[in-house]
Amino acid sequence: MEEVRETFLNYRNTGASIIEIGHRSDIFVEVLEETERLFYQLTDLPANYKILFVHGGARMQFSAIPLNLISLSPARKSSYVETGNFARQAWEEARRYSLAQVVASSADTDFDRIPDERSIQCDEDAAYLHITSNNTVYGTRWNRFPSVKVPLVVDATSEILSRRMDYSQFGVTYAGFQKNLGPSALALVIIRDDLLGQALPETPLLLDYSIYAKNRSLYNTPNTFAIYMMQLILRWIESLGGIAAIERLNDAKAKCIYDYLDSTEFYRGVARQEDRSTMNVTFHLLDRSLTDLFLQESRDRGLLALKGHRSVGGIRASIYNAMPIEGVKALVEFMKEFERIYG
Repeated sequence: MEEVRETFLNYRNTGASIIEIGHRSDIFVEVLEETERLFYQLTDLPANYKILFVHGGARMQFSAIPLNLISLSPARKSSYVETGNFARQAWEEARRYSLAQVVASSADTDFDRIPDERSIQCDEDAAYLHITSNNTVYGTRWNRFPSVKVPLVVDATSEILSRRMDYSQFGVTYAGFQKNLGPSALALVIIRDDLLGQALPETPLLLDYSIYAKNRSLYNTPNTFAIYMMQLILRWIESLGGIAAIERLNDAKAKCIYDYLDSTEFYRGVARQEDRSTMNVTFHLLDRSLTDLFLQESRDRGLLALKGHRSVGGIRASIYNAMPIEGVKALVEFMKEFERIYG
């Protein structure tokens, strides 16, 4: 943000802000090209995948995915694994365009875990299997991705670039920008070449992935500022040592909180231990009547946005890539002090 502030009114001595520069100008095309190059380099993305900058954020892709892929199934079937709110919403939207089926779910345990791969009953004639790799509300994530005979589609919004991933095992990966990529209202879509050009005839142009691929995401004006911010974030990740370095930092941050949760009876984690997220740590106080007091006193300490989602309650510490470990340590010290006083 400091770099943005310094260049916002006069980008590269042009006398114009980055948000004023035309999206087809040589200057912005350089930004776009470097952003693409850095993403391929940092993720080891195979050459037979395209990256697209798509309007509307991740939720727009809930519609775009079936519109672009359902023609792969003569029966117009699609399969979904339900692991939380956003996974469910993706399935509900897909029902508008396809025979969308939930083929595995952890709803019976209040989404505290990822379903066992053996429980996934994905039809071989389905167009794809959709999963949400990290579940922000419940604090769970897939640590091992399912192996299926249909294209695997992954919503990676809340953990993109937080750990190493082999993207070659996915047909499509998509992520809203607002967690680890940049400002909101844009989505990154990573799609294998053979899955392009399959959209239903009635698909709106700006939901058709092949339009973005043919026009390098410049069919109409994209959110140029968001792409510029992603360029700066990718440079930052590169300066730290790449995705492997970010993954080590994220593991250390999450371990700091989980180690304390596991050492006390005063707090109780929400997610099953083997399915814990490194981006969203969810927990309750054993005495839930203390939750509001915990939130008030933590705010007074400058520890913000800790209130859990309304469907779960309790506490949720979202520790995305930009959160420094010092912030995590400050939270744990507060948790210890709160326990000493009220435990």
